[in-house]
Amino acid sequence: MSTAFVPQQPQPTTPAGAPPTPPPTPPHASEATRLLCAGTYLDSGYRDRVIEELHLNEQRIVAPSLGFDAARVLAHALRARRQELLWAGAIIGLWVVGSALSAGLLLFFLWPSVLLALAPWVRGRGERPPVYRRIAAFLVRWWGRTFFAVVLFLIVVAAFGGGSNDSSSYGSYGSDYGYSDSPSAGDVFSPNNIADAIRPWQAWLTLAVFALIAWCVHAQRHQFSRALAAELSPQRFPDAASDPAEQAENARFQRLKQRIRVEQHAPLVMYHEARPFCGAGAAYNTWVLAVELRRDELKKQQPLSNRAVLERVRPLLEQLRVPAEYAGPGVRDRLRWLEIDECVFLPAEGLLTRDQAPYTPQAFEDHRARAVEEGAEKRRHFLRIRVGGWEEELVVTVFVRIHTQGRMLMLEIAPHVLTPVRQDFKDADRTAHRFRNNNVLGKAAGAVVLVPGSAGRSLAQLGRGLVYVWRLLTGGYAGALPDGPALSVRELGSVTAGSLFQEMDVARYLKSVQDRVAGGVRAALAEAGYETGEFMQKIVNISNGDVNIGNISGSNNSIAAGMQNSASSSSSSGSNVSGGASPQKGADSNGQ
Repeated sequence: MSTAFVPQQPQPTTPAGAPPTPPPTPPHASEATRLLCAGTYLDSGYRDRVIEELHLNEQRIVAPSLGFDAARVLAHALRARRQELLWAGAIIGLWVVGSALSAGLLLFFLWPSVLLALAPWVRGRGERPPVYRRIAAFLVRWWGRTFFAVVLFLIVVAAFGGGSNDSSSYGSYGSDYGYSDSPSAGDVFSPNNIADAIRPWQAWLTLAVFALIAWCVHAQRHQFSRALAAELSPQRFPDAASDPAEQAENARFQRLKQRIRVEQHAPLVMYHEARPFCGAGAAYNTWVLAVELRRDELKKQQPLSNRAVLERVRPLLEQLRVPAEYAGPGVRDRLRWLEIDECVFLPAEGLLTRDQAPYTPQAFEDHRARAVEEGAEKRRHFLRIRVGGWEEELVVTVFVRIHTQGRMLMLEIAPHVLTPVRQDFKDADRTAHRFRNNNVLGKAAGAVVLVPGSAGRSLAQLGRGLVYVWRLLTGGYAGALPDGPALSVRELGSVTAGSLFQEMDVARYLKSVQDRVAGGVRAALAEAGYETGEFMQKIVNISNGDVNIGNISGSNNSIAAGMQNSASSSSSSGSNVSGGASPQKGADSNGQ
């Protein structure tokens, strides 16, 4: 069996005279990875998307995982689903056994439980769903609550001997006042008579089953809170070897875990044609600059290759890691962990199996050597500059491509930003801590309020599990032709926009990198004997916002149209994003 090559993460070098740089946090131990793992326990919708992308669609190559480990997120998503299905099976088992022992009395609660489980689905997952959805969800929810409360009240009345058990009372009542011995419909369906029809042992058995269901709900929540205090805690999470989710004895998971870890951090990026930058986040001010190469009559002209320009840019970027002279050796700045590497994009189309992707070191070197000087269409070479800020929650990646053709120099800069992890995922530690330190009454109340909808939720969870197994067995994913990534689990778990501080950091990182890239290209042109005035003038125009950048047909590709001109999108949904000092968020990497 051939061994797969697992490329190492780019390690920042320390320029001469700079203080030693602390080693960066490995992706599997980053805070972003930990929060995404916790999110798989909190949000079943997110968990299902992770499992569908990384486990069900075995033919899909994983998106680049910038600053996190997708394999570990998948491990916890599968573990969270296993636990959810076990608890759902236990709760449904209690409903079935309780219904049989109570002579069907528990079945009266099944309909309101289903209604309560349907209410979130009716409302939808959006933050601001349409009004008609909110109204419908409100009606369904309160219908279920009212129905459940009324039946529960009658059960409690019957359990404590409410109503009259003297069957002769109806006869005496009728003989005294001249009524017939048969009661009216109002008498039959009155609360007292319904409570009389329920035997006390049935009522107490029903209440006991509800108590057991509440205990299951409490135990499930307690299990998650213990996980956050143990293997998902900031202290223990870096030790991946002791993570129980990683040790699952599942051949499919273990095989996919190895494939993901080969692909996710490789310098060779296998992409889908419609989503080339999937995994990098949202595009920020992507632009292309073209300048004519004019000889400087006062200098001796030298050969100018794409590689020569890149090698002139790279040292200037590395200098960004050097702190200020008087800042001291302990200065904290994410630019000290700036990562610079080269990557080659290849389309996934044409592969017969996922294992055929050329991830070996020699294959990558061959592709890089040829791609760096190509004009490129499907195969593209980029210099990739990455800054992982806010504990890898804010990831800024700048893709730089330089090409010379027909005495023209083209400079392509495609910045992308991964926004922070969702707030509810970040609050997982706080939520679990509050649950663990709550009093008995608070824990009991939290479990009791979840009992009414327990049957509906458990049925839905088991139904989704059965549907997934059916798709896994009949979908033919294992033998499908390889495909590029459809989505990134990191992008799925991100907020729409970061805080003001984070936006300021994005602007600082991008401005620093773009200025150094422009300075390196200018220096390369000057050293090769070419004029630099036109190039610098266009850079200044872009920096001052005089050149507008527009999307092309709704895609993320953008063109610098020239001074005081604007490039408009032919798609009605596309919008113009002006280039300038303050970055503006554009479309995401999936073109949406």
